[in-house]
Amino acid sequence: MQAIAITPGQAGSVRLESLPQPSLDSEADGRGVLVRVLRVGLDGTDREIYDAKYGAAPSGYDFLVPGHEGLGVVEAVGENVTELAPGDHVVAIVRRPGTSRYDRIGLPDFTTDDTYFEHGISRLHGYLTERYVDTPEYLIRIPVALADLGVLLEPISIAEKGVAQAYEIQRRLRIWDPRRAAVLGAGPLGIFASMVLRLRGLAVVTVGLDEPPYLNSELVEAIGAHYVSTKQRSLADVRREHGPFDLMFEGTGYSPMVFDAMQVLAKDGVLVLSSVTGGDRTTEVPSDAINLSFVLGNKVMVGTVNASRENFEAGVRDLAMAEAQWPGWLGRLITHRVAGLGNYRQAFDLLTSAHDAIKIVVEVAAGEPATASSPAG
Repeated sequence: MQAIAITPGQAGSVRLESLPQPSLDSEADGRGVLVRVLRVGLDGTDREIYDAKYGAAPSGYDFLVPGHEGLGVVEAVGENVTELAPGDHVVAIVRRPGTSRYDRIGLPDFTTDDTYFEHGISRLHGYLTERYVDTPEYLIRIPVALADLGVLLEPISIAEKGVAQAYEIQRRLRIWDPRRAAVLGAGPLGIFASMVLRLRGLAVVTVGLDEPPYLNSELVEAIGAHYVSTKQRSLADVRREHGPFDLMFEGTGYSPMVFDAMQVLAKDGVLVLSSVTGGDRTTEVPSDAINLSFVLGNKVMVGTVNASRENFEAGVRDLAMAEAQWPGWLGRLITHRVAGLGNYRQAFDLLTSAHDAIKIVVEVAAGEPATASSPAG
C-alpha cells in the first residue's frame, strides 16, 4: 500500500513510499483493529517535519510517515474486540507508552522519558497512508453524525488537555469560578481553545497578530468571543479593556509573548503554555516585577503537551456541543482539501505557503490508488 513519507533531517524530502499491508495478527490476543484511513489533517508540526526541524523515523526505517490528525473507518476487528465494529469511525490517540511510571498508568502524555513515541512525529509512522492496525484502547469512536468533523478531534484534544489541566491545578483554591479567559494565538489551536472555553461559559478574548476582519477573527467572533489584534492593542491594553483574566491559554509559537502574558495574569490565575518553540530566541524581561507578581498573586504557569484518552473523549463531547450550538461553524475551519495521497506535493505546498489556511485536510480515500515515485527535488 502507499504512504506519504519524509526523511527526518532532510528538508523537502516528501515522497510516496510503499508499505506492507497491515495485518490484524500484528496485535496480540485477537485485539487488532484494521482501520482504513479516510482523511488526515496537517498542522505546524507536519510543516516542521517537512522543514527538517523535527521528527524521528521508526526503528528499521529511514523515513517517517507523517500525519497525526487521522480519521478512519474500521474495516475488520480481531476475535476478542468488543468495543468497536466494522463501519465505526475512529480517531487514533497519537502518543504511545514508553517506560516511565506515567506511561505505565495510561498517561504517556506526561512521560518523563527523554525518548517518546508519537504517531507521525516521533518513532512511529503516522496516518498519511491507506490503512493501519491498532488496538481498541487507542481508538476513539466518532458518532456517525460527527464523522465529517472527526478529523478535527486530535487538535481539539490538545486544547481540552490544557484547559483540563488548568481546572485541575486550580482545585488548590477550593473555590475557583473563572469568568474571563484570554487565548493568545488565533491559529487552529487558539480557535479550538476559544471554543472549549466558550462552551464552559467563560468570556473569552482571542488575541492574534493580524488585524480584523479575516476568517480567523470572524470564526472567533461567531462563537461569542472577542478578537483583538496585537497590531492594534498591547496585552496590557487588552487586560484593561477585557480583563482581568482568570485563565490564559498561550498558543502563539512566539515565546516572548509568554512573558507579556505573565504580567497581565490575574491574581490566583493560571497561565497554560502550549507552544513548542525550538529556536534560540532571547528577550529581556522585567524579572523582578514578574516574580513579585507571581509570588504575591498566587499565580500559576504550566506547560501542556499532547493528550490522553480522556481529553480525546472530552473533545468528542465538545464537537457535538459546538455543532449543536453553532451549526456549520466547525466545518468552516477546514479551508483546504487535497484529494488523494498522490497529491502530496500540493498538500505540503499549501502547508508551507497558504497564509489563509486554517486546516488543510488530505482526503486519503479520494481518487485512485497512488503510484510510488522518487523523492521530491
